[in-house]
Amino acid sequence: MGKVTGFLEYERLAEASESAHERVKHYREFVVRLPDGEAAQQGARCMDCGIPFCQTGCPVNNIIPDWNDLVYRGDWLQAIEVLHSTNNFPEFTGRICPAPCEAACTLNINDNPVGIKSIEHAIIDKAWENGWVRPLPATQRTGRKVAVVGSGPAGLACAQQLARAGHDVTVFEKNDRIGGLLRYGIPDFKMEKSHIDRRIEQMRAEGVEFRAGVLIAADDDIGPVNNLSSERISPEQLRSDFDAVVLAGGAEQPRDLPVPGRELDGVHFAMEFLPQQNRRVAGDQVPKQILATGKRVVVIGGGDTGSDCVGTSNRQGAASVTQFELMPKPPVQEDRALTWPYWPLKLRTSSSHEEGCDRDWAVTTKSFKDDGKGRVCAIVATRVEWTRDEASGQMRMTEVPGAEFEIPADLVLFAMGFVSPVAKVIEGFGAALDARGNARASTDGEGCYRTSVDGVFAAGDMRRGQSLVVWAIREGRQCAREVDAFLMGSSTLPR
Repeated sequence: MGKVTGFLEYERLAEASESAHERVKHYREFVVRLPDGEAAQQGARCMDCGIPFCQTGCPVNNIIPDWNDLVYRGDWLQAIEVLHSTNNFPEFTGRICPAPCEAACTLNINDNPVGIKSIEHAIIDKAWENGWVRPLPATQRTGRKVAVVGSGPAGLACAQQLARAGHDVTVFEKNDRIGGLLRYGIPDFKMEKSHIDRRIEQMRAEGVEFRAGVLIAADDDIGPVNNLSSERISPEQLRSDFDAVVLAGGAEQPRDLPVPGRELDGVHFAMEFLPQQNRRVAGDQVPKQILATGKRVVVIGGGDTGSDCVGTSNRQGAASVTQFELMPKPPVQEDRALTWPYWPLKLRTSSSHEEGCDRDWAVTTKSFKDDGKGRVCAIVATRVEWTRDEASGQMRMTEVPGAEFEIPADLVLFAMGFVSPVAKVIEGFGAALDARGNARASTDGEGCYRTSVDGVFAAGDMRRGQSLVVWAIREGRQCAREVDAFLMGSSTLPR
């Protein structure tokens, strides 16, 4: 694939981006896709490795060597056809996916991997610019009706596949705009929401109906999940009105930190903080917005959500930003001989970290201090050590004696991950939960993605727990095939 000697001749090229000093002044995307020539050069680096580990490293199994070769040869139209054959929304993954495909690239064994993500970004952006992304409505309608609950990447992928199979699909979203966590969980500087909007228009042209501001919940549930849902439909009514239902909401139950001072003003979940800024960028008025302006911000949690809090705090003009991680500091470079082709544990510095952030590892929070007026003014923390238990093999955490310290804080943001979906939505349908509080549905054997309730399916975070956008797209596509087979007896949709 590509140029036979390309990996020997060309270096990996990074996408250009606006300087950190300039980009913190706005909320627009700041990464520029590779020019055609540079993208072709990256495609030329793709080796004729025989076994494309990049494909198995990619959750949607993108046919990466093929579109690398097509970009190298300048056949961009065929490249987007190949890319779309496995991924409904490459403009999402080309921007926010952590690229497990690159970790699995054969060239990554002893060199820098092919810039797969940057090539994907270039292909889809060029396709939109040239009008190659068009609606693909079904030529025949089946008359079957499917409800998709949740409009994140899993719900959107599932809905698009089912609509193209000829079914009448309605997507329900509790928020006022379609997009789920793509809309309100990911900052605009990582992905502008116009990318969601144009996909929605494409899907509408394919026959998908979108109903925002609708909460699917039992009548005896305690209020809506947020205060934006203007309409409520019971699970019983939904099952009565539709031939199949797909539960594709997000894992929205955040992990809490129940330590003294948790109730103080200024201590918030990340998903209280991030959506508000997205609404402001969209032009909404946000009364009593949580702002980092002029504050000493501490982010607890070292993952992507924590990084998003760092970037947003810097753009709001925080006085300082500190990020704590419970786990030890990972190595700068992984042991590739040990980890390849799997996703390695190594130090990752995001664009938000580059904009300004003090990072600290192996730290646990003990309590939050009150300024005397009910607001947080400091965090009491201590350092921890991790050791492996010889009997069980599990890692054990112990506090380091005498290592307690205090750090000033005016705003504390919890970004420690999500433990489960909102259980009441699943329980409202009478579906069984697994041990982690997700909808119980297997992906193996007969009845894939089916819950314990006939005609009710689950996919994405609601089935597997908190995960990546690319995993959600995979599950949405696979679930669509199972729903199609359930309704029609068989399916020609790709799995």
